[in-house]
Amino acid sequence: MGFVAVVAVLAVVRVLFPAIAMPSTAVEQETETLTSNLPPVVEDRVLVVDAPHRIFSVANYQAAFPDSNSVQLVAAHRNGVSPVKNREDAEMRKKELVFVGSNPYYHVDRLTSSIPYLVPRAAVLLQDIGRAFYDSLYVKGVPLHQLIVTSVLRSEDDVRRLRLRNGNATENSCHLYGTTFDICYNRYRTVEDPDGPARRAVRNDTLKWVLSEVLRDFRQQERCYIKYEVKQGCFHLTVN
Repeated sequence: MGFVAVVAVLAVVRVLFPAIAMPSTAVEQETETLTSNLPPVVEDRVLVVDAPHRIFSVANYQAAFPDSNSVQLVAAHRNGVSPVKNREDAEMRKKELVFVGSNPYYHVDRLTSSIPYLVPRAAVLLQDIGRAFYDSLYVKGVPLHQLIVTSVLRSEDDVRRLRLRNGNATENSCHLYGTTFDICYNRYRTVEDPDGPARRAVRNDTLKWVLSEVLRDFRQQERCYIKYEVKQGCFHLTVN
């Protein structure tokens, strides 16, 4: 009686739920057939727009850029030319030095104690820094500004005159060797269309933060030595 009752229950279950008695492959095929007739499911997609990169600057300027004149002088001797006596002597050194006038990536200030020449290695470094500064401003959503170069190659005559009015100027300057230049951090030139609308104003401190990030990267790549000059308001760089 019990056996008959169990068989009867199983028979009822099989009638009500025929898939139970089907092989697993048959169940999968039937499931595919059923689902293939369903309308496709469209996933909701969210368009993510990259936000401008944040500006972090460096924790401490003097700690991030500590390379003293004595440290930079070693690189200047290694990578530079022998000191030029005066401007006429510099003109005769065009096989060793290249002209570094203003260009799209940086602006050379009106020079009173130096002349716009560098060894090729340093000229490439300056160009790369200006380009990287543009790239960094762009990805951070900051209007483009040019760097301003305030000092380049100094002749022996330039150093002598400079020491007469500036007691802190060193006689054995890295600038004598064409390997060194100064980029000011408290002035910049806005890049804008003279016939177009004015660009939004940007604080010099903001631009200094971006510049410090760029220079930190170049120093970490061992392409240059950098000294943060407080009184002169510039970064003092020598190519490595």
